[in-house]
Amino acid sequence: MLELVRNPVAYIAARWTPDQRTLQRATASSLVMSVLIVVTGGAVRLTGSGLGCDTWPKCSDDSLVATAEMGMHGAIEFGNRMLTYVLCAAVGWAIVATRSAEPARRGLSRLAWAQFWIVMSNAMLGGVAVLSGLNPYTVAGHFVAASALVTVAAVTWLRAREGDGAPRPLVGGPVRQLVRLLTGVTAALIVMGTVVTGAGPHAGDSSNVPRMPVDWEFVARIHSALAWLVLALALLTWLSLRVFDAPRGPRARIRELLVVLAVQGAIGYAQYLLELPEVLVGLHMLGSTLMWIAVVRLLLSLRERGAPGGQAHGPVTVPEEEAVALAPSGGRSA
Repeated sequence: MLELVRNPVAYIAARWTPDQRTLQRATASSLVMSVLIVVTGGAVRLTGSGLGCDTWPKCSDDSLVATAEMGMHGAIEFGNRMLTYVLCAAVGWAIVATRSAEPARRGLSRLAWAQFWIVMSNAMLGGVAVLSGLNPYTVAGHFVAASALVTVAAVTWLRAREGDGAPRPLVGGPVRQLVRLLTGVTAALIVMGTVVTGAGPHAGDSSNVPRMPVDWEFVARIHSALAWLVLALALLTWLSLRVFDAPRGPRARIRELLVVLAVQGAIGYAQYLLELPEVLVGLHMLGSTLMWIAVVRLLLSLRERGAPGGQAHGPVTVPEEEAVALAPSGGRSA
């Protein structure tokens, strides 16, 4: 009993070994919850419920939970806070499953623990946002931290589906560099989206909330230009993978990304032309998260690390054109 209290994760790991399916489900659950917390956080903002609970960590000075007097806004904000506990449970399951895996997967376990620390730090950042009266910079930082959680959760899920061997590239250096550029520009697109939101009309509360002192339509045009650049880089990546006859995995991932970009672009222009209706803004936030997951999947699909659990894995076939490009880089990938 003392061992259980002192280190419950180690106690469970010594007595339980998850199979591969359970490991994948555990890591997938934290990814799903990280996306859901972004969507519900957007709902808090779009319904003007950001100060439904006007203090932190309590909901009000007199109550730990939302009361009937706080109305719908208090219920929405408090509900989002409670969902954090469900997220913590999902992350906890991922931590236990990765720690209990056999053979030991220390790198995967570190990724799961990283999710926990991001959740804790972002919870405190959310408290700062409330205590600062929804300062647009702290709110933007809150969303960026949530995107960091989605990133780590996606990488954890993808790493759980593969082995721990040294990464071997499936495409040449120029293609990998192109995808890295695509990843960087997509990250800039997401950050610029927080500026658009911080300067736009959806402040997160019905009261007079400060906005970022920039012209909203100007930053929206920059955001649109970055979106077109992301689309152009994605199309160039798709063409490169076809020209070099890349393996099926990367080609499937770039097709998925192009579909997400097409839908996300349509929603983006629709919300702009319709003067930012809340439903479309919420869908755009969800699309932003799915777009980033698709980019992460594409990036990791450019190399392979064998099958999970020490299973046999067939040889990797690199096209002749790609082998030429791989030679100067020493055959290693990021």
